[in-house]
Amino acid sequence: MSHYKVVLPNYSVGSGCYEDIPEITKYYGKKAVVIGGETAMSKAKAALLDAIKGSDVEIMDFIWYGGESSYENGDQLKEMQTVLQADMIFAVGGGRACDTGKYVADQLKKPAFTFPTLGSNCAACTAISVIYNPDHTFKEYYYPEPAIHTFIDMDIVADSPADYLWAGIGDALSKEPEAVFSSKDDDLFHTPLLGVQLSHACTEPLLRYGKKALDDCRAKKASFELEQVVLDIIISTGIVSNLVSGKDYYYNSSLAHCVYNGSTVVENCKGKHLHGEIVSFGALTQLMYAGQIDQFDKIAAFNRSLGLPVCLSDLDITKEDVPQIAERAKDTEEWRHRPKDVTTEKFMAAIIDADKRGKTYKKQ
Repeated sequence: MSHYKVVLPNYSVGSGCYEDIPEITKYYGKKAVVIGGETAMSKAKAALLDAIKGSDVEIMDFIWYGGESSYENGDQLKEMQTVLQADMIFAVGGGRACDTGKYVADQLKKPAFTFPTLGSNCAACTAISVIYNPDHTFKEYYYPEPAIHTFIDMDIVADSPADYLWAGIGDALSKEPEAVFSSKDDDLFHTPLLGVQLSHACTEPLLRYGKKALDDCRAKKASFELEQVVLDIIISTGIVSNLVSGKDYYYNSSLAHCVYNGSTVVENCKGKHLHGEIVSFGALTQLMYAGQIDQFDKIAAFNRSLGLPVCLSDLDITKEDVPQIAERAKDTEEWRHRPKDVTTEKFMAAIIDADKRGKTYKKQ
């Protein structure tokens, strides 16, 4: 068996954790450039500058990532003189900003440090960048070096729009059922086995703390419950992702993300709904396909309590759109690594059955 490496997330979490920047980055250079979302950078800028005051670290510039995690935006950034001159890339913002920053850093062979300002997904610490086309449809996955360290300032996250945390909960709900399902045909060796087992720790904290965390985010309160859910969304799922994605295996995502990737070509849905919002219905489809009806009902009830989707109409998708979703899903990493029993017909049936059962929760 050839050699391989595993990179697990290093992170600082809590109010004021940016103070760790000088100590953690001291081996990687002195000059940093920030690449991020406009709103994210405006909220994190003062904390970043305060954290490096009096240290050897210099932030050369704050540059907008372009609004989409695309090769086109990344390639423009990596040609900028300030970016070329920097020793380090600081990626600040949500998943697409972090994915863009990781891509640029990987292309330029520079160390990346991530500063998620939202509890929306695990992009800040994974070895995957989700790449979209300029028209916002899904393109493919790019596999960069992961960030050296992730800094999660809970005061900044608590000040973010609660809708992103809401969608982040929906996204994280898919990690356990997808990892377990996608690996079910294989005899797992140490690393993916560890990842699949750790995926079991991703669901329960969401169910236990999710409602309180969402309420606290709406109240701009950096509470214990909010921190637990944010760590689940960013770190727990990120650890699983890095363990279950290898050169010869891929258990990071499955049918739930096939639903999402397919939805990006449905006109009535495209651009109207957040990634995790769509994935939350995909998780129900995943559970339906696997025949886990008790867990389906548990997650559907939870989704309903938070206002997450339980049926296609919640996403402006109709039954007539399902073949289009399935067709687009065929051109994805998830479909190429699907278990042997997965067929297009069964996948479409699972979507329809999940929609039918999910609708019963609309009446409760």
